Amino acid sequence: MISRYSNRLRLARIALFGAAVLLCATGYLDARDDWTVLENCRFISNPADDGDSFHVSAGAKEYIFRLYLADAPETDEMNPVRVAEQAKYFAISAPQVIEVGQAAKEFTREKLSQPFTVLTRWKGAMGRSKMERFYAFVRTKDGDLSEQLVRNGLARNYGFRAAPPESKNARVEVEKLQQFEAQAKQEKIGAWGHQCGSTECACTKHSRFYCFHCRRKASTRLNACNLLVC
Repeated sequence: MISRYSNRLRLARIALFGAAVLLCATGYLDARDDWTVLENCRFISNPADDGDSFHVSAGAKEYIFRLYLADAPETDEMNPVRVAEQAKYFAISAPQVIEVGQAAKEFTREKLSQPFTVLTRWKGAMGRSKMERFYAFVRTKDGDLSEQLVRNGLARNYGFRAAPPESKNARVEVEKLQQFEAQAKQEKIGAWGHQCGSTECACTKHSRFYCFHCRRKASTRLNACNLLVC
């Protein structure tokens, strides 16, 4: 009888361990590890920066952070497989992916032009730099940067998933970003605007989000990008 109970207990423990491994693999693990909050961070301009990954100074230290839950288009053709994947996702061409990627990079640079807050658990995010990169949530004066990028069609809801400190689980934030992405697609903002030959944002109502608006030359290349408050 005791032996049978011990076997059941051992099997239960194995099942729980397997479930935890599965959650880690899918990025849905919501265990509340200690978060590090870095206040008054500053953006450091670097050629390797893009819309979702950038250099940051916090005090006397420099870091590279990669946003959770958002994947901005590539800014060059160094990763053709990723460019092709993003082109298929947004239903645009590879050159257009690069254009939108550059716009996302500029958007992020503008949003981080004033001091901002970084929340990280120091989970490593692979990158091309020799300097270690970490996943993070970034909060600007206008709110969460991942949300801003997705809502403006400058990133897709994609990437490693984690629950922000104030949320019970990652699914809540994922569903919010899915809604923002659907709105951006419906309004044809950013990358979604390329599908109809335009990247102009039709601001239909007031919101706390910035709108991405581009003017085109006759060659159809992007001429100038502005960040407009809707």
